[in-house]
Amino acid sequence: MGRLTDAVKHLLIINVLLFIATQLYQEQMLTWFSLWYPENPNFEIWQVVTHMFMHGGFMHILFNMYALWAFGTPLEQMWGRNKFLFFYFSAGIGAALLHTGVNYYLFHDGLQALVDQGVDENQIMELVAGGQYNPAWNDLIGADAVDRFLGAYTTPAVGASGAIYGVLVAFAFAFSEAELMLIFLPIPIKAKYFVPLIIAGDLIFGFTGASTGIAHFAHVGGAIAGFIMMWYWKKNSFDNKRWN
Repeated sequence: MGRLTDAVKHLLIINVLLFIATQLYQEQMLTWFSLWYPENPNFEIWQVVTHMFMHGGFMHILFNMYALWAFGTPLEQMWGRNKFLFFYFSAGIGAALLHTGVNYYLFHDGLQALVDQGVDENQIMELVAGGQYNPAWNDLIGADAVDRFLGAYTTPAVGASGAIYGVLVAFAFAFSEAELMLIFLPIPIKAKYFVPLIIAGDLIFGFTGASTGIAHFAHVGGAIAGFIMMWYWKKNSFDNKRWN
């Protein structure tokens, strides 16, 4: 990996500084800079980018910053600062878009289910906007559906994980034979198999609703954005610029 490259270094510094600020002014920072559902009054357009610099806890930022250093450094060395930053932020925005799209589906699916059961839509929106809900909704459409419906609206997304998943995909493209290991599975696995494996895990958890509290589709969105960019760049690069 060599020396700490400029873009990675500055991303690390900004993330750490904003993490410290979040510990001091948690409510304000998370309200302003987390990624909220677009119909939530807390939503602002800049959150599509700023959510990448918010983290929910020490282990969250530790793992993301370690991955940024470990996998981002060789990519920046290969591409240079500007191309790496373009890739990083594009993957993070891709993560935000897919996460928001899934939340839009979950929210409106739950909303329509309640309306179909005879609940007034204006009453629903008034309660939800005020951070409340009617427990009777659980009996109408099921507690899991209500949880997904409310979670989509009220739970903001934070973290660099979506951008990091894009970086992981790029690393697997560029250094496919590099061997990586999971902490809970200390067996060397080549990057070209390792990265699809963890993305598959996010897809499974995302579709089953398991492991709540993790924005699995943000991970998948970052990975998809990363894949599209890498596929395009590799397809359109000249022979002397192709990766080994």
